[in-house]
Amino acid sequence: MSTPGTAMDSLSAALKCNIIPNQEYLLQGSVLDQYVEVLLHRLRGLCDNVDSGPESFHDHELCFTLRAANTGAPMVLPLRVRRALDVNDAPFQLRYVGQQELGDKNRPTVVRSSIDMACSSTIVEFLTELGCRLDFEYIARGYMFRKGRMKITVSKIFKMGGNKPGEGVEPISQSYLVELSVLAPSGQDAIGEDMRVFAEQLRPLVQLEKIDYKRLGNMM
Repeated sequence: MSTPGTAMDSLSAALKCNIIPNQEYLLQGSVLDQYVEVLLHRLRGLCDNVDSGPESFHDHELCFTLRAANTGAPMVLPLRVRRALDVNDAPFQLRYVGQQELGDKNRPTVVRSSIDMACSSTIVEFLTELGCRLDFEYIARGYMFRKGRMKITVSKIFKMGGNKPGEGVEPISQSYLVELSVLAPSGQDAIGEDMRVFAEQLRPLVQLEKIDYKRLGNMM
C-alpha cells in the first residue's frame, strides 16, 4: 500500500503539469477623477458582469520585503498582504510578486511571477517575526470588472494618515489607477494579445501600457 504524498509532492506535481496560475500578465494606466465615471460606463458595456454591475472593494495593503545578505548583491523578496476593510470575515491575502521578465521586448504586456494564497490575520505578525520589513502601506478603494479571464480594476489609492486603516486617509493623486491583468500558468503568452485588443477599446480614456518599474526606480 503506497503512502499518501505530502503537500510538497502535490505542489511539485501540479507545477510539472503546469496547472498552477503562477504568472501575471499586466497592463497599467490612469484616468483623471473627472473622467472615471465615463470609463466605468464603458467598462460596464464591455465586461461580463453587466447585469450585476462591478464588484466594489475597499482594501488595506501592506508591502513587505525580506532581505537576505549574500556574497553579491542582497537578495530581496517582496511580499504583499491585503485585507478587505468592508468584509469582516474575509481571509487575508498573501502575495508574492517577482520582477518582470525581460524576454521579448515586443510582448504586449508585462509578464512576472505571481503567487497568491489566502491566510489568517496572524500573517502580519508572522512576517514581522520572520524578519520582513514593512516598506509602505496604502488603502485601495474602487471597482473590479471581469472579461473572460481578464480582471480590470479601477482604484483610488490613499496614503495612510492615522493609526488605523481608514482614519485620516488622503488621496495620493487626482486620478485613478487602472489595471488589466490575467493570472495564468506559465507559457500562455497568447493572453497578452487578447489584453492588447481589449486595452485598445478603452482608448482614449485610458492608455494601458507596460510599466518598467526598474527604469522608474533609476529615474527617482
